[in-house]
Amino acid sequence: MSDPVLSIRNLSVDYIGAEADFHAVRNVSFTIAAGEFFGLAGESGCGKSTIAFAITRLLRPPAIIRSGSEILLDGRDVLALDSAALRDLRWREVAMVFQSAMNSLNPVLTIESQFYDVLRTHTGMSRTAARARAADLLRLVDIPADRLSAYPHQLSGGMRQRVVIAICLALNPKLLIMDEPTTALDVVVQREILERINRLRQELGFSVLFITHDLALMVQVSDRIGIMLEGELVEVDDAQAIYRSPRHDYTRRLWASIPRLGSERTARDAGQ
Repeated sequence: MSDPVLSIRNLSVDYIGAEADFHAVRNVSFTIAAGEFFGLAGESGCGKSTIAFAITRLLRPPAIIRSGSEILLDGRDVLALDSAALRDLRWREVAMVFQSAMNSLNPVLTIESQFYDVLRTHTGMSRTAARARAADLLRLVDIPADRLSAYPHQLSGGMRQRVVIAICLALNPKLLIMDEPTTALDVVVQREILERINRLRQELGFSVLFITHDLALMVQVSDRIGIMLEGELVEVDDAQAIYRSPRHDYTRRLWASIPRLGSERTARDAGQ
């Protein structure tokens, strides 16, 4: 078996407080294989996003990664990298799609300019070459190349998120982190975006770390799923095993909290 794209061992992250520290992540360990779609699920505040920010070294004080933690990305020790090496790692090795595309895109720059900024900074690509590359990337996410001249506010929410995904794929990273990227979108657009990501993953070979509180959505697209509870990883298994025979009581309670069409409660509520 080939080495994993991502290997996390004993990751612990605290937020330092005036009177006491908050243990956001405690001794979390998991791996993501090449080409794997790995889901990380749990309720808000359980530490999912803290893990994503730790992988990309985007945590800021008062957050602190405790000694003994290990994050290996394609064999490189992320926690030992200096600022120059980190700059090279981001976009090339790992890219991150955040929850709100409008927070990721600059509202006063055209879509073309935002592609150019990434490509020029990391590759020195010319404006002409960057435009051609950007057009190809937009076509990957089913957006016409003529939208390169548009500003973010001129695109729908789903199109903006697809633009962010395209920018994240500009340098062919090995790992794409998606931190609740579809939360603000309607369910039809959510499914379209996830199906597109899955297709691109199969075509381009990158791995995905998909973070959400929506376990029902996650099980449809993930190969394996990890369940977070109060900063700890309490269960990791194949997606279908998590769905059909969860081992941890918290996982079973997560499934029980999801309304089911045709259930007694749904029928009763509909009659009120």
